[in-house]
Amino acid sequence: MNVKRTFGTILTILGIVGLIYAGYGFVKQSMQSRELIVAGVIGLLFFVSGIGLVKNTKDEA
Repeated sequence: MNVKRTFGTILTILGIVGLIYAGYGFVKQSMQSRELIVAGVIGLLFFVSGIGLVKNTKDEA
């Protein structure tokens, strides 16, 4: 089992959750905009880094 690929998958899932959370908060206007922007940026960073890890890791099976 490749640890980098697994970690990339976890980061991608966390990024998706963060982006959904930020989007839902923006639509409902339930929180301060600064908190939602921070959640969105962190979610985007997690998502992009996770996709990069999954994409650039070679299969060694």
